[in-house]
Amino acid sequence: MRNRVLLSTILLALNTIREHKMRAFLTVLGVIMGTGTIIAVGSVIVGLDGAISDILRSFGPNNAIVFKFQFAFRGRITPEELQRKPLTYENAMAIRERCPAVEAVSPYLFTPAAMTGRGTDVAKYKANDLYNLQVGGTEESYQAGGSAEMKEGRFISDFDNKHHQPVAVVGEDVPKALMADEDPLGKWIAVNGHQVQIIGVMKRPATGFGQDDTRVLLPYFSMKKIMPEAKENMIVVAARPGMLADAIDQTAAVLRIERHVPPNKPDNFAISTAEQMLERFHNITGMVAMVMIALSSVGLLVGGIGVMNIMLVSVTERTREIGVRKAIGARRRDIVTQFLTEAVVLTGLGGLIGMLLGWMLSTATRLIFPSLPTSVPLWAATLGVAVSVGVGLFFGIWPANKAARLDPVEALRYE
Repeated sequence: MRNRVLLSTILLALNTIREHKMRAFLTVLGVIMGTGTIIAVGSVIVGLDGAISDILRSFGPNNAIVFKFQFAFRGRITPEELQRKPLTYENAMAIRERCPAVEAVSPYLFTPAAMTGRGTDVAKYKANDLYNLQVGGTEESYQAGGSAEMKEGRFISDFDNKHHQPVAVVGEDVPKALMADEDPLGKWIAVNGHQVQIIGVMKRPATGFGQDDTRVLLPYFSMKKIMPEAKENMIVVAARPGMLADAIDQTAAVLRIERHVPPNKPDNFAISTAEQMLERFHNITGMVAMVMIALSSVGLLVGGIGVMNIMLVSVTERTREIGVRKAIGARRRDIVTQFLTEAVVLTGLGGLIGMLLGWMLSTATRLIFPSLPTSVPLWAATLGVAVSVGVGLFFGIWPANKAARLDPVEALRYE
């Protein structure tokens, strides 16, 4: 019996909404926008979180990156960090020799353009140019540490490095951009005006995140020879299985000695692991999610106020109807239930429309930006609809109580 009464109340609410379609739509527009925003933002954050998590974990559970400051998922770099001395090749060799928990060490030399942002690294082959390269100098151990996987050809060898050979291994998209269907192996290209021979092509890394793979890796000392102005080094440390914490401690101890850091001073370098970078990323996405939910709640608040206003208007318009219902035996709770149900149905429909809007925005984002994965999480859809229903309950209480308190005699006299 109770279910039949509830169903009748819902059908009555739907009929009332159908009779005032435009008014109902405008009333819940804020709810639609708020719910749609929650779902759209949630889908982008969840998709991005999954992609970045996969990328960071692909660095390997036993790898750490050493640089003079942390440069992943952080705020402004401080003046003190900018003034720190660059890491050196000798620092990398000291880690290799004096850290028993470290399995492989790879120095990585950046070009001046990569570090300063002034200018760009360029490759040229015949009449074709490729800009915004990721040029670096490294050693054979870079591949041994799992940072590069070959598609064809070979990687840089110790012989290439010691004898300053003018060779390079390139990312998948470099040959595609410069030489179309030609076999890249053995071809000579100009990198920042210096001729080097391609000896290998690397597979696209999982860390590419949909970007073009424009890496060009040279032997470390070859790059030092042709680009003597390059000073900034990064060190990739690969720990022995299960010994990452020990490798980090040993690396930090060696670098403090190498860089003459006093015992009472903090490190003037930074060691980052995939899990640390992932934690910083989660902190950022958490803050973004909180801000976006706070902003979308403004739309829900506006929608809720609109619902309350329209329900008050509805109470005034249906005063005689309320009087008739009371005169034939309707109790106060029946009137409250009727108007609360109408408010909840109204905002619930707005929530469903908002959920559809959020899903459409998520799909459109994925189509426009294929490299930005999106997926609507169950929690965002559930939260969006639940909040919209909650808005109807909260803002429908006052109009429902006002309707329930009407005197039936006065209500029947209302014109």
